[in-house]
Amino acid sequence: MAGEPRDLGMGHAKNLSLLAAGAAGAYLCSEAFVPGAAASTSHLRGLSRGSSSSSGLVASGAAALCIVAAGAARSRKTTVCKSFENESGVTLPLKFFDPLGMSKDGDQDTFRRRRIAEIKNGRVAMWACMGYIVPEYFRFPGYCSPSTDLKFADIPNGIQALYKVPAEGWAQIAVFIGFLELFPGRQEADRIPGDLVGFGKLGLPLPKKAEPDVNSRSLDAEINNGRLAMVAITGMISQNAFFGTTGPDMWLPSSAFEGELGVQAPVGFWDPLGLSADGDVDTFKRRRAAELKHGRICMLACVGYIVPEYFRWPGYLSPEKGIKFADMPHGIAAISKVPLEGWVQIVLFLGHYEGYFWRQDPKRAPGDYEGYGFLGAGKNFIFNFDPIEFKDPEVRKTKLSAEIANGRLAMVALMAMLFQNGTVGTTGPAMWLPAA
Repeated sequence: MAGEPRDLGMGHAKNLSLLAAGAAGAYLCSEAFVPGAAASTSHLRGLSRGSSSSSGLVASGAAALCIVAAGAARSRKTTVCKSFENESGVTLPLKFFDPLGMSKDGDQDTFRRRRIAEIKNGRVAMWACMGYIVPEYFRFPGYCSPSTDLKFADIPNGIQALYKVPAEGWAQIAVFIGFLELFPGRQEADRIPGDLVGFGKLGLPLPKKAEPDVNSRSLDAEINNGRLAMVAITGMISQNAFFGTTGPDMWLPSSAFEGELGVQAPVGFWDPLGLSADGDVDTFKRRRAAELKHGRICMLACVGYIVPEYFRWPGYLSPEKGIKFADMPHGIAAISKVPLEGWVQIVLFLGHYEGYFWRQDPKRAPGDYEGYGFLGAGKNFIFNFDPIEFKDPEVRKTKLSAEIANGRLAMVALMAMLFQNGTVGTTGPAMWLPAA
């Protein structure tokens, strides 16, 4: 979190929601979405993992939904989810992630079926992401359909291609997929998930089988890349459907603000709606200031979701109503419990900060408030220390870029916490700690 002067920031408002989706995809889905996790037996540890698609920081949570909602688990016996925590695909920072408790029964057959589906969907999604990119730079020569005089070069990219390919072409595609499913892509019961009859490690036509103990790193990499690719293809299709974008605008920077803070790999500058295409500096600075403020609030809000699980203020929140801090529910439920007078105080407090301490001076860089430095802290009625300043330009740039990235991640994290709290009711350590 910073308040250091910045050379302009990259803060178009749409970044908050759309890039949030990306960070969510990359951070949440690529790291921890397992439909339960796998039994601790070694024969369940293998997932063939493979190719990566870095074009995917665009959607957020689609891979999670594919996996978590893969089906209702059968109740064969009651086993704590810990039996699945050492399986492939259970990786930091979230490790085991099963908010719906779909793997509480410890059913290994159900887990195996979901893992097979996850690997296959991930591989298809990785190819699909490549299929969105390659046609922009290369097309096969000749005809897709000589009888209808349809050349490959004449077929549009993206969703529009669905309407141009003849029925005979779709029939060939269906037959080809069916052949793969029934023969070389058949999953045998004595082989680990993803290790198919005609395909070995990473889904490639290799004669050698995948070995979970020997190839654990590459197998973990494949499932994480597959999750990221599921998020990516969902984002590409959504962007294509809503805005018609199919070309390099999806993944290549193109703006007057490409060199600003917040433009980071692998996405670079990302403005699919073209909100910054006009190069308006004042509008850009206003959006950057809003992005920084939202990021700082969300970082504090994420901490606010965690701290009450371990510490509560002593005494009363409302002595008149007999409400103690310790009696307040955590999460969304607390909104209806705080008295009206409490909300009035909160609103007045925020308004005081907005109108006085954190008033944005047009002459200063976005997020740089007078008397405040790094982390947005300085002398006021709460803090009483000089603001932290960084004189080295490179150190300052690194710190400010880190704040923007952390703020974006915090916006994603808070949305996920609110969603999980609102739909599943979870508020405690089950959100961020592996199942015990």
